[in-house]
Amino acid sequence: KRQAEYGGFSSFQFCEMAIRRKKHQGHKERESHPIVKDFSLTKTFGQHLLINNSILDNIVEKANIKPTDVVLEIGPGTGNLTLKLLAIAKQVIAVEVDPRMVSELQKRVLKTPFKPKLSILVGDAIKTEFPYFDVVVANIPYQISSPLTFKLLAHRPIFRSAVIMYQREFALRLIAKPGDELWCRLAVNVQLLSKVEHLIKVSRNSFRPPPKVDSSVIKITPHKPPPPINFIEWDGFVRLCFRRKNKTLGAIFKN
Repeated sequence: KRQAEYGGFSSFQFCEMAIRRKKHQGHKERESHPIVKDFSLTKTFGQHLLINNSILDNIVEKANIKPTDVVLEIGPGTGNLTLKLLAIAKQVIAVEVDPRMVSELQKRVLKTPFKPKLSILVGDAIKTEFPYFDVVVANIPYQISSPLTFKLLAHRPIFRSAVIMYQREFALRLIAKPGDELWCRLAVNVQLLSKVEHLIKVSRNSFRPPPKVDSSVIKITPHKPPPPINFIEWDGFVRLCFRRKNKTLGAIFKN
């Protein structure tokens, strides 16, 4: 009876077959999305490679890239997203801080027709001066989420849109509305400067190695023209307003 339940195999044989099948699937996954074999990924740089093909395709689709677009990608890693961008865009400018990843990306693109369309800037994205670009598409290191977002929104000329992978908690703060528990200074400032939309929820299992949290893909569309304000003064005002969230604005300014 037990053998009949497992298609004629004993439960031990069935388990062995399942283990072999899982190992084989894992091997195929590594082949289709090469993870760097010669060195370990660096936690300092927040390196988690996105390997889920359906998510990659969905990100590219949501970005609405035109054949004439120059695309800025932050943290290309080994190029899983980069190659999909190169297939559509006029040019991809990839900013990568890790020279080892740069080498892997160059090797991967070397024998493809996309090589002339790829430009790589080696350095810290926060410190690197960005050239002209139309669209941002990126799976970014989560520790630079806030400074990178505001650096992009301050970039001139204003770009068309950005489709960016964020840590889910940060993403939910970006899209929070007045009255929400997560409504915060970040949401106020980003929404002042742009339209923010939640696109995709992404499981941590879509990455190698998997991070400790899930992620979300957010679309940011800068307002054109930008609001006529001194942003430094505005941010100081908002910082003061959110310093004591349990107090009314009247009580805060009275003190």
